[in-house]
Amino acid sequence: MPLFHAVVWVGHDNAHVLQFDAEHVQAQKVKAHRHYTRQHGSAVRSEHEFLGELCDALAGIKEVLITGSHQAQLDFKHYAEKHRPGLLGQVVGYESVDRPSEKPLIAMARKYFVKFDRMAGGGAGW
Repeated sequence: MPLFHAVVWVGHDNAHVLQFDAEHVQAQKVKAHRHYTRQHGSAVRSEHEFLGELCDALAGIKEVLITGSHQAQLDFKHYAEKHRPGLLGQVVGYESVDRPSEKPLIAMARKYFVKFDRMAGGGAGW
């Protein structure tokens, strides 16, 4: 079932993607895979793999709100600008939040998208 909106809580080693409409929520988790090697740059490679998987999870979603710590949001944005610039058109905003559970995150995102859709002149018509 394709859903119109999504909210993402992104951290440095995992992310929660919650696609939703007025009645349904689909949850997906993306975790970083740590490669413990002595090779230089393995942490950077792991972060790139994680952010790439997160971008893959967002494919096809029309409007995405990115949440999390300020630094995690910047890391995501920087990665997307460099490696997945087409995805940035789907991102409608960034909000710094602690690590909320699913229900408060969805409630916050629904309020955000009601305002966003009104300003954009359309959207899902909540």
